[in-house]
Amino acid sequence: MKLVIGDKFNSSWSMRPWVLLKHFGIPFEETLIRLSHPDTKSKILEVSPSGKVPCLVTDAGEAVWESLAIVETIAEMHPGHAMWPRDAAARARARSISAEMHAGFADLRQHMPMEITMHAPGAGATPGALANIARIEAIWAECLAKSGGPFLFGEFGIADAMFAPVVMRFNSYEPELSETSRAYAKRITELPAVAAWIDGAREEAR
Repeated sequence: MKLVIGDKFNSSWSMRPWVLLKHFGIPFEETLIRLSHPDTKSKILEVSPSGKVPCLVTDAGEAVWESLAIVETIAEMHPGHAMWPRDAAARARARSISAEMHAGFADLRQHMPMEITMHAPGAGATPGALANIARIEAIWAECLAKSGGPFLFGEFGIADAMFAPVVMRFNSYEPELSETSRAYAKRITELPAVAAWIDGAREEAR
């Protein structure tokens, strides 16, 4: 199985399935395609019909693109791991917030892009971005209250992986957050799989 990703310091979509695979100890071959190079598009098109990363290439040679489709496929391939909550109601909520993360929060993405090596407290704090942050904090607070933590649905899973790049943004831009959000962001940042991604991003920036 091969996962084709973009630069670790700013490819938020690539981070999601990579962290999920690493956390659950699922072996995979990493193929990194540097973004914003003249041959980037042609290299990606060799494996991904969308022309975008990430792209998962299964052992059967099938390409799966879009991060949410990739993590769903990984979960199906490894049902022994509770990547989605076992409880049906919790699973429905986890899928809902993961889809909301996948499709929404455009202002946050635009004004606080994921650049892991950046430290710019207060930058990008537009009304739209702050409204997105408020919605994210509400999601986190509700999920953590219902599950009891330490992650959104108890143990780390797909929903947490989907929000991991948001934590990277919060680390860079340091918006004002509740104590609950700060503690959750710290737990995500310190997760070994996330720490490994951050280390890779810093290595790229050297």
